[in-house]
Amino acid sequence: MQIVRKILTLDELKQMAADTFGNMVKAVIDVDRELIAVDAELHSDLEALLLEDGSKQKNIWGINFYPEIQSDDFLEFDSMINMRPSQGNRSRGIENEEIRKKIIKIAAERIKR
Repeated sequence: MQIVRKILTLDELKQMAADTFGNMVKAVIDVDRELIAVDAELHSDLEALLLEDGSKQKNIWGINFYPEIQSDDFLEFDSMINMRPSQGNRSRGIENEEIRKKIIKIAAERIKR
């Protein structure tokens, strides 16, 4: 597990995928601090890593990267940690359009494709 504070290359992401799920890397993004935690079997482990690093629960969202895919499907909004009725999110996806846009922006800045 690691927190991406600078840049992560697509090759690094591909290697992480190969070492775990084959075609996918689980990630958690702090939309306030603009950090990404990657490379774990569970989103909840990455969530805990960011919380220990000072992130706030309300700003943390789970996603998946598919490094072999070059289209918009490279990033998937799907994680159990996203189920937060208290924040108006009642699904594993991310229902708030503004949060999804922030996540796409942060991923584009941190992942060198």
